Amino acid sequence: MIDLRGIDLNLVVSLDALLEECNVTKAAARLHLTQPAVSTQLARLRKVFDDPLLIPADSGRGMTPSARALGLIAPLHAALSDLQTVVRQRPAFDPWQDSRRFVIAANDNATAVLGLRLMEQLPQLAGGGVRIAFVSADQRQVAQQLERSEIDLLLGSERMVPAAMKARKIYDEHFVMAQRKGHPRGAAALDLDQYCGLKHVLVSTSGGSFHGFMDEHLELLGRQREVMLSVQNFTLVPDLLCSSDYVATLPSRFLQRHRERLDGFALPFPARGFSLFACWHPRNHNDPALLWLRDAIAALT
Repeated sequence: MIDLRGIDLNLVVSLDALLEECNVTKAAARLHLTQPAVSTQLARLRKVFDDPLLIPADSGRGMTPSARALGLIAPLHAALSDLQTVVRQRPAFDPWQDSRRFVIAANDNATAVLGLRLMEQLPQLAGGGVRIAFVSADQRQVAQQLERSEIDLLLGSERMVPAAMKARKIYDEHFVMAQRKGHPRGAAALDLDQYCGLKHVLVSTSGGSFHGFMDEHLELLGRQREVMLSVQNFTLVPDLLCSSDYVATLPSRFLQRHRERLDGFALPFPARGFSLFACWHPRNHNDPALLWLRDAIAALT
């Protein structure tokens, strides 16, 4: 380990100025310090190097570097130049040249809507060094997972975003009712009686519930619907609908992925939607690799 006790960066910078100027007054002006302050620094430097470093010139004007000081000029200037490069250098990420593994937590709706598009476009966005893993998002654990760097990014609704994390809205979403093509109900616009009279599939992301927020909206209207099936994943619903006369209320973008098999209809009552956010730990806010990933996802909408 290099022992730099007794030396601070200000002393090194002052030494560089003193050796270039060979004059305390000029060095002080260059450093924006007072002459007494620079004189004090010179005294400290002489102790550190056990050398006078600068000797009064025979002419009585300015000073002359000692032999030790002359040997320090070039390596000192080079070291400070390298340090300046290190300090000013900004990290960069080249998705075509660099290697990086990203872990994204998301529910299956976000994975189906954004994740699939990202995976489809990845060959046009990055080279073979970029790999992406999608894992299930658990609201109870996601804050700790971000803190421990087990995941790099969360894709989720407002309620999923932990308070201490950074977030960026990706899009606003609304719900539509989906049914299979050729459904006996026909293709006419929905009214409230029809909606309530159909047999519904509910997506319960928490698992097992037969009562969702669409049911809460209906209760405000004094109505209710018949929920026949409850599943935990959106991705099960299209096959269920295509093999039955069930219907389901789904996010519109998810339904778009299955428009060849399913028809969508506006809900016959006002219902709140949700916003999808990308969320990350504050320490990664300026990470160029995560900036690239966040921008790549935002560009998919």
